[in-house]
Amino acid sequence: MPTEETFALPARAVRTTPPVHLRVRHGMRHRHNWLQLVKFSLVGGSGYVINLGVFTVVVSALGLHHLLAATIAFAVAVTNNFWWNRHWTFAARAERARFQAPRFFAVSVAAFLVQAAILHVLVASAGVPEVVAQAVSVAAAMPLNFVGNKMWSFAIGRLPA
Repeated sequence: MPTEETFALPARAVRTTPPVHLRVRHGMRHRHNWLQLVKFSLVGGSGYVINLGVFTVVVSALGLHHLLAATIAFAVAVTNNFWWNRHWTFAARAERARFQAPRFFAVSVAAFLVQAAILHVLVASAGVPEVVAQAVSVAAAMPLNFVGNKMWSFAIGRLPA
């Protein structure tokens, strides 16, 4: 005859990693992470210059809408940023490229969507000039990009999901 234990639900899985907010707080205490932030910022700076250059050319010379110009600029800059972040900032290993690239792109797209929303609000509602709004919105999305890539795209010692 079945007992009460036969129908018991399995024990809840034990969490092997702490919650994100605790990992971020713990990570802020390590000098290595601050060095990575500086490297990430330098790579981001090169991507920022590329992004603004492409954006300015596309808006000025081709007369495209600011959101389309931002999308084109993003596509060019994200390629530059992935290569430099993978090889220099996070010193990622070659065998991990097959899952790092899609993760990096997913994080970058999420940050881009935030950036594009800020860009559009600045241009359409606040009347900020397009290039200035692009500069502000790209900078505003940088922290999201860093945290996402540090903790997910290029996380050391974590296997792909």
